[in-house]
Amino acid sequence: QVQLVESGGGLAQAGGSLRLSCVASGSIFSINTINTMGWFRQAPGKQREWVATIFRSNSVTYASTVKGRFTISRDNAENTVSLQMNSLKPEDTALYYCSAESGNWNTRNWGQGTQVTVSS
Repeated sequence: QVQLVESGGGLAQAGGSLRLSCVASGSIFSINTINTMGWFRQAPGKQREWVATIFRSNSVTYASTVKGRFTISRDNAENTVSLQMNSLKPEDTALYYCSAESGNWNTRNWGQGTQVTVSS
């Protein structure tokens, strides 16, 4: 099992930027078998939605709502994944969760979430 701890959330104005980071820890096996890492978000009263994914190869993919504004990156040596969020909009306000899939069955692990609030 992988433990994930997010940081970097906070309050930003519309048009501003924030950077989220997530550190993974766990057994050597679980860390060495991390494949995809990503970010999801959940706004009040809404379902959790996918934001971005980065594969171990560093291939990336984004939700259409954030493409061109958010950039996901990872450091495999440091077991971290980051999300640079630019041109923030009030609708980006949500609790942001880090995720990582690892192990023989690509089990998805979740962080506890970090709050992002964008004011208009």
